[in-house]
Amino acid sequence: MTDRPLISMPAGPQAPDLEQLRAAVIRFSQLPGVDKAAAPETAAPALDLAIRDHRTALLRWLNSWGCRIRYPRAGETDLFDAGIRDWAARWAGAIVPAKVPLAQLTDEDITLLGEYYADLANLTVGTPGRPRSLGPTAAAKTLYRLRPRTFMPWDDAIANSLHGARDAAAFKAHQSLGRSWARRLLDESGLDERALASALDSEGRSLPKLLDDYCYMRFTRGDFAS
Repeated sequence: MTDRPLISMPAGPQAPDLEQLRAAVIRFSQLPGVDKAAAPETAAPALDLAIRDHRTALLRWLNSWGCRIRYPRAGETDLFDAGIRDWAARWAGAIVPAKVPLAQLTDEDITLLGEYYADLANLTVGTPGRPRSLGPTAAAKTLYRLRPRTFMPWDDAIANSLHGARDAAAFKAHQSLGRSWARRLLDESGLDERALASALDSEGRSLPKLLDDYCYMRFTRGDFAS
């Protein structure tokens, strides 16, 4: 894939400037239980969802992020494992390559994202006796875990505050908004993504996660009034 040029564009609603992002990242890092070094882009190995142990690792990671997906007991069918395996097989050739950063997503990338995000959110997980869909928050976190430089995760408060919904159209809008924020910040700072993270005392962390820190502090916790 060729390099994609950064194109200046409107940053969309409620865009953080560098100082707002810095303040949010600092506040987020001070929350109880937050370990910046444990972010997937700095600490966790890449996942290959064709490998059962990697699917198990994903489930544990999602639950460590509060997703509360039930683990199967001995002898129970593991719907999460089968569903994630089959989803990965269906979309293996469609997901944006890991090297593509948020700022360089194309409109085509985002359009296709809506299809595999919707499929992922609708996966049946849990066990046959207590099935549930994976859901929009866990689906977004899964895509972030798989592509930490590419996709911003969200939670219910972020999704509804910014987009008024949690469906595929809203998730595409979230990545489009994040792309515009990322381009603005890179242009404003004159830095590349790695240097920007370093300047924010977040060496190695991805821009999507730094922007998620901002969204979490502003929309989930309500720490920023404007």
